Amino acid sequence: MSDRNWDAELKKIDRQLESVSDEAMFPTKTAKGGQAQAQAVAAQATTTTWGVFLRLSLTVALGVGMVFWPYSARCGFGLAGYLGAVGALVVSGIWSSVWTFRHRAARAHTLALLLVLWGLTLGAIEVLPRTGYAKPTVAHPGEWSCKA
Repeated sequence: MSDRNWDAELKKIDRQLESVSDEAMFPTKTAKGGQAQAQAVAAQATTTTWGVFLRLSLTVALGVGMVFWPYSARCGFGLAGYLGAVGALVVSGIWSSVWTFRHRAARAHTLALLLVLWGLTLGAIEVLPRTGYAKPTVAHPGEWSCKA
């Protein structure tokens, strides 16, 4: 065992703790929390919901536009362009969902998440037959590149 007198050491620590005020040992966090909350409210007040709904409407326009995609997306560069647009839809849907969540716009947030799901579904329709996880069809062949 150690030759230290632990009773004496603990008494010394108790005396040191008694000399320090409770406020110094346990500072209140309400001032900092209140200040942080005031800053968050001020930041939310400076941004308008118009920006949120503008982001969402751009994403909705892209999501609707994907239904009417005018180019061939079976293989090659057409497929790459289509998958790039699908990726842009997913990214803009996530972008919109973050902003709608921050502004507590529940219905708009739901729509943004549905647009993300729509983009993932469109991407899965094209990618899964080419990777072997779905049955290839005439509209969605199993090859990435066009055969001459």
